[in-house]
Amino acid sequence: MKFGIDRLVGEGELRRALAGRRVALLAHPASVMPDLSHSLDALASLPDLRLAAAFGPQHGLRGDKQDNMVESPDYVDPRLGIPVYSLYGEVRRPTGAMMDSFDVLLVDLQDLGCRIYTFITTLRYVLEAAAKHGKSVWVLDRPNPVGRPAEGTRLVAGWESFVGAGSLPMRHGLTMGELAQWFVRTLQLDVDCRVIAMAGWQPEAGPGYGWPLPTRSWINPSPNAPNVSMARCYAGTVMLEGTTLSEGRGTTRPLELFGAPDLDARKLLARMQALAPGWLKGCVLRECWFEPTFHKHVGKLCAGLQIHVDDGAYDHAAFRPWRLQSLAFKAIRQLRPDYDLWRDFPYEYEHGKLAIDVINGSELLREWVDDRAAAPGDLDALSLRDERSWLEEREPVLLYR
Repeated sequence: MKFGIDRLVGEGELRRALAGRRVALLAHPASVMPDLSHSLDALASLPDLRLAAAFGPQHGLRGDKQDNMVESPDYVDPRLGIPVYSLYGEVRRPTGAMMDSFDVLLVDLQDLGCRIYTFITTLRYVLEAAAKHGKSVWVLDRPNPVGRPAEGTRLVAGWESFVGAGSLPMRHGLTMGELAQWFVRTLQLDVDCRVIAMAGWQPEAGPGYGWPLPTRSWINPSPNAPNVSMARCYAGTVMLEGTTLSEGRGTTRPLELFGAPDLDARKLLARMQALAPGWLKGCVLRECWFEPTFHKHVGKLCAGLQIHVDDGAYDHAAFRPWRLQSLAFKAIRQLRPDYDLWRDFPYEYEHGKLAIDVINGSELLREWVDDRAAAPGDLDALSLRDERSWLEEREPVLLYR
């Protein structure tokens, strides 16, 4: 198969519309060619393309920032001599001066298929800026590595943030190109937006079910996204960032496991199995111990669970990471009603709101966890309603059937 960047570099006719126009690239470390050279270098080598600027999202163009909420500065690329603007530094939205540096912005970002991933919000912001300044945006499409399934409640109006670009469920099932079309459609943007579609993407085909295993290497799109297993778990485990539980940062399996020094993993798993065994399908949960070398519970031995989705037990259609992680929270609350679960800090610069609510795009998940009378069926009813409406709404923007 071919990604959008592969086609743009390899098919000269696709570049004809760029002749004589100043081109910029929005990219990150996973923006690579099949030979693993960076997209910026591949584009710079084309004699018929005038590369004028580059942009980096959260974690930077080259991936220089390890943790969340660590900003990147602007700089000049030492080899190409072009400005590299940060969209996760002094600004989140491109300024007028940044927009004046190009005529066409190429977007080559590898997403994880989860609403919380900030590259989605950056895509929305550059589309809105392009509409305002009369610029063109070309999205060089890449796979959604977790495929087509959709899961979770949709973001509620008023809860938009840098980790919530719109009324998406936690797991949306779209590619960046399809998301761009959805933003243009729902925001009614008057913008010249073009998608260079992939060739041969089969999101329902195993063993990758979205990611083309084993033909393409996995490059971390952000520092704690080391493999396809993490991507599959992420729509659930990202919620751990809003809790006092470790999400495995500071270990070699971030966002595939969770735990804390005061957790009884065996009792937790037993309660989860008793509450909603159907929510644990498609994966294997294993009791584990780990000691984070940085971040939450650094240097402390934690008991927890690891979610295994990389063997023959993995069932792509049955695995529902958002429900699984929600169930873990509910089980902890039942086992220990007074457990200090929710972490209170300015998550992605949102003040006055609990991080777990910002992450979920509403208070619904937290209220369900904390309500002793609420059962798994109650959350299931809320999420099924939103999932059905989303599947219907996304249908017109699907590019790959």
